[in-house]
Amino acid sequence: VTMMATLWHAGSLAMPPKFSATQFWAQVKEFECSWMNVVPTIISYLIDQGPTEQSRQVQLKFCRSASAPLPPEHHKAFEEMFGIGVIETMGLTETVAPSFSNPLDSAQRKIGSVGRPSGCEAFIADEHGGELPSGQTGEVIIRGPNVTMGYFKNKEGTAAAFFPDGWLRTGDLGQVDADGFFFITGRIKELIIKGGENIAPREIDEILLQHPSVLDAAAVGIPHKHYGQDIAACVILKEGQTTEANELIDWVKTQLGPFKTPSQIRLVADLPRGPSGKVQRLKLVDSFLG
Repeated sequence: VTMMATLWHAGSLAMPPKFSATQFWAQVKEFECSWMNVVPTIISYLIDQGPTEQSRQVQLKFCRSASAPLPPEHHKAFEEMFGIGVIETMGLTETVAPSFSNPLDSAQRKIGSVGRPSGCEAFIADEHGGELPSGQTGEVIIRGPNVTMGYFKNKEGTAAAFFPDGWLRTGDLGQVDADGFFFITGRIKELIIKGGENIAPREIDEILLQHPSVLDAAAVGIPHKHYGQDIAACVILKEGQTTEANELIDWVKTQLGPFKTPSQIRLVADLPRGPSGKVQRLKLVDSFLG
């Protein structure tokens, strides 16, 4: 999407072969970039590295974040640290990328939201496709000229992905507020159901990310004899930090209470991610069962 928008407007595009936190700002300065497209993981690593001489010299107008929800703590920290506004957006392969965006005007943006529908219609639906009122959690569904007609040679997959009248089921859980801004709370397939209560992994992630020693975190549901599922989490610590897992468990407990606190936290060097940078949570489950 970064390439298409830039070339359509006769702009120039800088594409490093891979991300490097130590080289990032030098590259932005060298190529005189006016805006940049990043994923939340890149924002996290840049915050951890802190300002550099090059980061103080760039002339960026804004930063666009996509591929996964941007934790509000990282959004605020990035803007305060580098003085660059972040526009959070959301898109899908099935919608030719962008389908939601915050406004260009920083005064109209909402931190924690992927913005309003962009080039399409959207609402929050119950399990039958009925529209839910603002503030209630359900599935985000989308319809518009940018939405695919279906999956190639996969009639069953196409039928399962759509409600009647061309409404695409995104598989994302979320809410919409009174101003029409959408907030993503998780993925239906990744939802943790503990003792019959639905718990969004992102809620656990965001509390862990508030800890000063934590660089990144991902919570998952693991099998439990009595509850059906229990909560576990993998955490990457910032460089030089030595916080123990039990300290992080106590941290979550003070914020969310015992029921939503992970029974296990594993300190790891990396998290499994897909091509777009999204954490592949379900791959973490096996590490707790092994």
